[in-house]
Amino acid sequence: MDPKVVADTLWVLITAMLVFFMNLGFACVETGFCRVKNSTNILSKNFIVFACSTIAFWVLGWGLMFGNGNGFMGLDGLLFLGGADNSPATGEAYKGAYAALNWTGVPLLAKFFFQLVFAGTAATIVSGAVAERIKYFSFVIFSFIIVGLIYPIVGHWVWGGGWLAQKGFLDFAGSTQVHSIGGWAALAGVIALGPRYGKYNKNGSVNPIPGHNLALGLIGCFVLWLGWFGFNPGSTMAADPEAISRICVTTNTAAAAAMLSATVISTMLLGKPDLGMTINGCLAGLVAITAPCAFVSVMSSFIIGLIAGIVVVLAVIGFDKIRIDDPVGALAVHLCNGVFGTLCVGLFAESQWTPGQAAGLFFGGGLKLLSVQFSGIIAVGLFVFFVSAIVWKILKMTMGIRVSVQEEIEGLDIGEHGQTTYPEFVVRKPAYSYVSIAERIAE
Repeated sequence: MDPKVVADTLWVLITAMLVFFMNLGFACVETGFCRVKNSTNILSKNFIVFACSTIAFWVLGWGLMFGNGNGFMGLDGLLFLGGADNSPATGEAYKGAYAALNWTGVPLLAKFFFQLVFAGTAATIVSGAVAERIKYFSFVIFSFIIVGLIYPIVGHWVWGGGWLAQKGFLDFAGSTQVHSIGGWAALAGVIALGPRYGKYNKNGSVNPIPGHNLALGLIGCFVLWLGWFGFNPGSTMAADPEAISRICVTTNTAAAAAMLSATVISTMLLGKPDLGMTINGCLAGLVAITAPCAFVSVMSSFIIGLIAGIVVVLAVIGFDKIRIDDPVGALAVHLCNGVFGTLCVGLFAESQWTPGQAAGLFFGGGLKLLSVQFSGIIAVGLFVFFVSAIVWKILKMTMGIRVSVQEEIEGLDIGEHGQTTYPEFVVRKPAYSYVSIAERIAE
């Protein structure tokens, strides 16, 4: 076998495993940022969402996204149920059905697994924004729909040779394709659900609801930061030494810069350096650099990160002002900085790394690429938000999407799962009293 194919396959699979490991990071961040009474529910959602994603993408999503078709969606190889090599219907080889991925020479199943872990990430983003009040099985159903239908249709536009790709839209690792899709779907869900009980007062003031474990949130952030070194460099889908080295550095630089700027701006606005804002600042920088990481210089990535850190703090505060209740800041991180990062391609891209494409506005390319990026953002936002809103509405009218007020007050761990993450913390009537202890000591 060709040594290059072996090296490329190992690279793709190892980076895909890093992206898979990001599921743990999301679970930790979301759980740590929410209250203890909902921790089992959040952990369970983050655990099962990848199972939903795997089946939905295997059965339908992969073919819709990468199958040969028209500018809107894939039509060939829709059912992957028969395996990678043979069609379940005719026994004919799938070879040629996924022309959009012919640019990488790794085996078909390696391509599938790498794209699967990205699809799962988009679904996981929704979990945090709708946390602490959504019904468990309503979230499960939505996870199947976003990965089986919404995500892959847009994916065909962007990465599957569809109409946006034909216009020259660039999104290297998914600021729009992964993060904005998750963000727009989450926004529709948050609006459909409404805010958590007690979050906002009638006079418009906000009641802070702090998470129960910032240490867990910080651990999750480190796991996600590590996973991003699979997310971005892995999207080369080839062990290209120069490209993956530069992408690692642009990714890391943006994260570091955003963390610092988020810390500074949160201190200026809130009076103290807020650790939650610092964590979300790091994640915001990673989201913002995801689309342009392969197309920009290290200096540009530093600037992108600095701005992303400011954007996330202002967005967290801004969403609260308009009574959009997002317990973990997922909308500020993934939606706002997904949009910002996609625009950054049109601003900072350099022609030496975008062969055949225009450079960004700041490097002599004019408005051409920026306008394409902007049109892609609008198209994806409208499609994902409105389709998601329809799905949430149908779920609301049928099985319901929100738990009762009593269950929300008591916690979803007991109401939805009948168990708690920290059973020893549950208040119980003690089996002894201090008087009886004193009597025993006296004896």
